[in-house]
Amino acid sequence: MPERKPNMKTQRIKLIFSTIAMLALVVGGTTRAKAQEPLPSWNDGPAKQAILAFVKEVTDKSDPKYVAPEDRIATFDQDGTLWVEHPMYTQVMYCLECVPALVEKKPELKNVEPFKTVLSGNREAMAKLPMKDLEKILAATLTGMSVDEFSAEVKKWLANAKHQRWTGSIPN
Repeated sequence: MPERKPNMKTQRIKLIFSTIAMLALVVGGTTRAKAQEPLPSWNDGPAKQAILAFVKEVTDKSDPKYVAPEDRIATFDQDGTLWVEHPMYTQVMYCLECVPALVEKKPELKNVEPFKTVLSGNREAMAKLPMKDLEKILAATLTGMSVDEFSAEVKKWLANAKHQRWTGSIPN
């Protein structure tokens, strides 16, 4: 019988869950015998409990959610976080995608750099923007809203944000 390949959704779920599991194990100690308390620097709360419960599920062979070691994947950044960095930090992508709405409210920015470059849609030019210009974009798109407004906008963006790599569309 040929080996069945997991679908993309299953692979992503395995990646996310195994990454969390590995982080929990690394932060809390490499083995239960060595770790007196898993995640000792974490506050005891829902996030910590969810991670510990998840690790218990995916490492217990009798649990239906068990993930075999060969199917576990750990991903670490230089500082141990899991920030998306490519093609660009997600936070920067969010701000770049907010520029058209900002310019609609403030049309005087239409021909002002770096907003003009962002509006052009030229990804190569945007990738070359210096930090000073990115800071202008971040400040302009993140200023003047409450925390609740920001949270609602980001949730809406995250629900709809898609990168062409994952949508199957072919770039122009």
